[in-house]
Amino acid sequence: MSFSKLEREFFRRLNAVVEPAVRRGLGSPRIAPAGLIVLESVGFKTGQVRRTPLAAMRLGKYVFVSTVRGERSFWVRNLQKQPRTRYYRGGKLHETRALVVGPGKQYRRPKSLPPLIGTLTDALAGCAPSGWAFAVLMPIK
Repeated sequence: MSFSKLEREFFRRLNAVVEPAVRRGLGSPRIAPAGLIVLESVGFKTGQVRRTPLAAMRLGKYVFVSTVRGERSFWVRNLQKQPRTRYYRGGKLHETRALVVGPGKQYRRPKSLPPLIGTLTDALAGCAPSGWAFAVLMPIK
């Protein structure tokens, strides 16, 4: 079995155990700004709903999620194709739109971002050329 298949299988098995607990609220960012969420995305090939537990940082109504695996993380590719998404935090479902920043992608700060969120997004975007990817989950008004 190739490394990429082993890596994929490892995360698939890990997510199967972690995802239900996190979706119910275990480890969610509440008082502390960092914790775990479950991201719901639509598969870029299958069109099926995928749930992925991710480490997240919450700043007000905005949530940042990231991966050093770049586009090898399927949730990144899913959000690039379909940015309207949902996530579970604290056992509750939140509707959002994702701004995805990754390697090889043109980045332009949306005017709708508050100044603090925009400045942080600009700073993090500088890491994308090294293969890192992240998404800002923005509330749908």
